[in-house]
Amino acid sequence: EVQLVESGGGLVQAGGSLRLSCAVSGITVGDYAMGWFHQAPGKGREGVLCISSRDGTTTYANSAKGRFTISSDKAKNMVYLQMNSLKPEDTGVYYCIARWYHCGGDFRSWGQGIQVTVSS
Repeated sequence: EVQLVESGGGLVQAGGSLRLSCAVSGITVGDYAMGWFHQAPGKGREGVLCISSRDGTTTYANSAKGRFTISSDKAKNMVYLQMNSLKPEDTGVYYCIARWYHCGGDFRSWGQGIQVTVSS
């Protein structure tokens, strides 16, 4: 059974930082494209960042440039999203995802999501 379990969310003031973690089991991080999606209140899910052995880092959201960083630890089978200079519009649920082969591939798995709230 594949599981993607997010942690590290919570409430933070604007300008602050958070690091989200995704514990992966059932698949190997290095064999898939791993990424993060964001769902703001009342909106659909949008891609943030993705990382794959084939393509390196892919940025889905312009808003993430210069503020967010994705990384993975293959030894621990973990994926991370470092979020700096957070803004109220970053509020929402963040999902860890796995995609087949590359960052534009079909979705393999989704985590259950974790709430991030940025106060102004």
